[in-house]
Amino acid sequence: MKAFLILEDGHVFTGKSIGSTREVVSEIVSNTSMAGYLETMTDPSYAGQAVAMTYPLIGNYGICYEDMESGRPWVDGVIVRELSRMPSNFRSEDTIQNFLEKNDIPGISGIDTRALTKLLREHGTMNGMITTNEHYNKEEVLEKLRAYSVGEQVSKVTCREKSTLPGDGYKVALLDLGVKRSMVAALTDRGCEVTVYPAQTPAEEILASDPDGIMISNGPGDPKACGALIEEVRRLYQADIPVFAFGLGHELMALAAGADTCKLKSAHCGGNYPVRDLETGRVYISSQNHSYGVDMDSVKPEVAAALFENVNDGTNEGLKYIGKDIVTVQYYPEACPGMEDSSRLFDRFLKMMEVKKNA
Repeated sequence: MKAFLILEDGHVFTGKSIGSTREVVSEIVSNTSMAGYLETMTDPSYAGQAVAMTYPLIGNYGICYEDMESGRPWVDGVIVRELSRMPSNFRSEDTIQNFLEKNDIPGISGIDTRALTKLLREHGTMNGMITTNEHYNKEEVLEKLRAYSVGEQVSKVTCREKSTLPGDGYKVALLDLGVKRSMVAALTDRGCEVTVYPAQTPAEEILASDPDGIMISNGPGDPKACGALIEEVRRLYQADIPVFAFGLGHELMALAAGADTCKLKSAHCGGNYPVRDLETGRVYISSQNHSYGVDMDSVKPEVAAALFENVNDGTNEGLKYIGKDIVTVQYYPEACPGMEDSSRLFDRFLKMMEVKKNA
C-alpha cells in the first residue's frame, strides 16, 4: 500500500506503508543511530514525534522485548529507507512490522531518509503527516501541520504511582518525567536505593523522604509547557541537596534558576554526538534526543557555568551550578543505545552524595 510523508514546507515523500495504516500528524525528527531502534521507539522522550532512521536498513535483528526502555512504544510514527522483514538474531522474538502493527504505530518505508534528514537540518525541525490517503487535500494538510504543536507530554509518560527499588547504598529520589529503564538501572547497578516519583509529586514530599540525592530525568516536549512542574523544580534547586538532572530535567533546572530555553533549529537525535568537557578539554561521544536547549546568553555567570558543549554546533550540553551540588547535562549519561563514554557522570553524582553525607 502506498504511503505519503507530507512536511509543513510542502515537501512530499512517497513510499510504502508499514505498521498501522492510520493517519498521524507529528513532529518529524531524524535519528542517526545504526542500531537501537527498539530502544528509540520505547524511549518516552520521543512522545509526540515521528522518527526517521538514517541508517538504510532497519529491523534486521528483529525485536528483543527485554531491550525495551519502557513498557510500550512512544513514537507517533516510524520512517525508514528499507524495512527488514526477515530478522536474523537468536534473541529476536518478533519482527518490527508486527511490533508496529500490534501497537498501532504507522510508518513509511522506501524513502530517502538521509535526504529527509538533510532537509530537516537545513530548514529546521518540521511537523509532518504520515497517511495512506492518496486523495489528500494538500492545502488542508499543510494548514493542519502548521497549526500542530507537540505541547506538554510529561503527564502522558510519567509513572502513575511511587515505587521503590531496594539497594544498600545511597537513597536517590528520582523524579520521573519520562525516565528510561536503563537510567534507573545505572543507579541500582551502583547499589542505590531508588524511589521513583510521578512528575506531579510536590517537592516538599520528595524532600520529606530525606534522600541523599535527587535525580530529575529525561522527558518529552517543550520545557516551557511544563507549567507548575518548573516551580517544583525551583524548590528542589533551592534545597541543600545534591541534584543530577539530564535531558528535560536539565532544561527545567535552567528555567527554575532563571535562565531561558529555546528550540534548536535541528534536533539532536542519535548515538554519535560529540560533546566537549570544558573542564578537561576531553571529547566524549554521547547519545542524545532533544529538540530544545538552554540559551546560554540567558545564564547568569554567578548562577551556573557551562560544563559541556556540543562539538558540532556549539550548543550547551551541561551546566554546573555555582555554590550548589547540582550538575545537569542535556544528553543521556547512560547512552542506551550508544557509547558509554559518559556513564562516569553517575559516579560523579555518587561522589557528590558521599561528600555531602560526610560533611
